[in-house]
Amino acid sequence: MAASLKPDEFDLMPTLGDVARHHGRTRADKIVMSFEGRNTTFGELDSRSNQVAAALVASGVEPGDCVAYFGKNSDHYFELLFGVAKLGGIVVPIGWRLSAEEAAYIIDDAQAHVVFVGPECLACAETAVAATASRPTIIAMEKGDHAHKIYEAWRDERSAEARDYDVEPEDTALLLYTSGTTGRPKGVMLTSANLLRSRRRLSEAAMGWNEWQEGEVNYVAMPVAHIGGTGWGLVGIINGVRNVVARDFNPMEALEAIQRERIAKMFMVPAALQFIIRIPRAREIDYSSLTHILYGASPMPVDLLRECMEVFGCGFVQQYGMTETTGTVVYLPPQDHDAKGNKRMASAGLPMPGVEIAIFDEKGNKLPPNQTGEIATRSLANMKGYWRKQEATASTIDGDGWLRTGDAGYLDEDGYLFIQDRIKDMIITGGENVYPAEVENAVHGHPHVAEVAVIGVPDDTWGESVKAIVVAKPGTTPDAEDIIAFARSRIAHFKAPRSVDFLATPLPRSASGKILRRELREPYWAGKDRRVN
Repeated sequence: MAASLKPDEFDLMPTLGDVARHHGRTRADKIVMSFEGRNTTFGELDSRSNQVAAALVASGVEPGDCVAYFGKNSDHYFELLFGVAKLGGIVVPIGWRLSAEEAAYIIDDAQAHVVFVGPECLACAETAVAATASRPTIIAMEKGDHAHKIYEAWRDERSAEARDYDVEPEDTALLLYTSGTTGRPKGVMLTSANLLRSRRRLSEAAMGWNEWQEGEVNYVAMPVAHIGGTGWGLVGIINGVRNVVARDFNPMEALEAIQRERIAKMFMVPAALQFIIRIPRAREIDYSSLTHILYGASPMPVDLLRECMEVFGCGFVQQYGMTETTGTVVYLPPQDHDAKGNKRMASAGLPMPGVEIAIFDEKGNKLPPNQTGEIATRSLANMKGYWRKQEATASTIDGDGWLRTGDAGYLDEDGYLFIQDRIKDMIITGGENVYPAEVENAVHGHPHVAEVAVIGVPDDTWGESVKAIVVAKPGTTPDAEDIIAFARSRIAHFKAPRSVDFLATPLPRSASGKILRRELREPYWAGKDRRVN
């Protein structure tokens, strides 16, 4: 079977809006998305995204304005994404597990004009919007016990006639918020060029694992508020195949979907794959349609990888990247995955086509092979910058276009990247990025807490889990579960500590007063070859 998309087709799709237009013309009757029994063709995606663009214009949304989405995965989310892109607006997906306070910050920071809300987030969204300065309009994605306008009715008030909007490939199309080192998330500005130009390079490279064949089916289960959700969904749509969109990741549903829908490719975080293979029925499923599983967002333990290779029996491709790099910039190809184990399975892999990887020391000098320093990357996929944060952008991307990842590692003689540690304090738990400062801010308000430091510790299920190290206020006897519950009332549950240890002495600090988290982490990571799990 011929590949579904030719390299020169990318010339016809310079912007996200053009993706819907092109496939609407060339694949009008083919199904692009399946969601809980509802199928959408490429032609319908094109016409409905025209309606979305027209409805947003009628609502006062202009090019460059932000539109938020607060909910779990939905086919209508992607419809909204293409509609906003057609008029030159910016989609801001908000993680459905965030608290009302966290969601309100993002809505206000993005200055969102409208918030589209899934049923699972409606009560939280109402609280969040009431706390914002801008008070944007809420549109409910589904019917329910509420008085908000329903998405489909709102959309269908407008004509599906195509209109011309002045949109450039370098315009921001997607704003993904990442946890911030200072306790507040930062919006990562991704353009159509970021999302599309690197795809052309990949198509030209003709790497088998990255090629899509007519009739193949993609599985989209990671949350759309992450590049692994929205980005992976766009990969399937851009390549013209059918995409089965799961509202949320459920191990049993994923297992059944692989067999029922004849899934060919999917992207999963290691924790999700572990949940699937722990189901007894996992060894009874027909995986013959499955060609490749892409995995990333956190390191995969080699023993778990071997077990997954045995169960699924397909090709595996490790993916390394960041929201700031529009996802994957380094990959470990299937041929480097060996069930018996090899040195390369401990690496993140090779740079993607068109991607440069370099290792820098603290003075900004490039390091030779096998010397550890900070990993930096330069490519067309590097973000446009952080939303309304020029200083943060300048500290992340230098004048030569090198984006500093905050990860420490080295390149071997063959160009394979090995990740050793994180220079920044970020914790990756179940594929979610958590910054200690944000959690510490949530814990600090507890009446029994005098000092707190948050670290990541090894976890066999989640890769890492969040631990709080607490120094109690004099005369108090704090309770670990009470501190955890307090934090969960202020931030998303996945960010809150899973455990609390207490210190009888002040936290260790540097001469400048900074908490020495590395010193606190050391006992928990003793015996580990690297300080990421």
